[in-house]
Amino acid sequence: MTRRGALVALIACAALVAPGEASDVGAALSDFTATTLDGERIALAEAVGSHKAVVVLFLSTACPYADYFAAHIRDLDEVYRARGVLFLGVNSNQYETVEDMREHARERGHGFPFVRDDAARIADQMGAARTPEAFLIGGDGKLRYRGWVQSKRLSPDLQRALDAVLAGKRVRLPETKAFGCAIDRPRR
Repeated sequence: MTRRGALVALIACAALVAPGEASDVGAALSDFTATTLDGERIALAEAVGSHKAVVVLFLSTACPYADYFAAHIRDLDEVYRARGVLFLGVNSNQYETVEDMREHARERGHGFPFVRDDAARIADQMGAARTPEAFLIGGDGKLRYRGWVQSKRLSPDLQRALDAVLAGKRVRLPETKAFGCAIDRPRR
């Protein structure tokens, strides 16, 4: 194999394991298991099986964008929880502590479970890059929406996606570009 051929093969292999590939809209997501801040075990497959939909939200205690949308996220959780949707907060930033997360969730009135993703394993598996970033999984275990919680222009794309999934319809805009703070993954 030539040097150029080896480089092309190496790049192709890297693309095969790049975060986000398993999180293409319409794809079934791989299961993960984590422990919530309350010490409860949560598995994505079990959550999907017992809810009409699951929203995995990558959040941060330090990101002003995540903080800006905190009230909207709280309100969505309150409305859609009653309709069978589970919201799950995930924090993958290496410098944020469990204590920071607990305090932040309490101050923002978040009533949904949170997990600390110390090694950014969940973020890598789902291809999350920013906070806030939302992943909506339908009851069939397939990713139906990924992207921003709400745009700067207050376009309620996550809310529209939730409504479509709960009505058994196709999500009109299944992917948006999340904007916010980059997830600060641990050095490897």
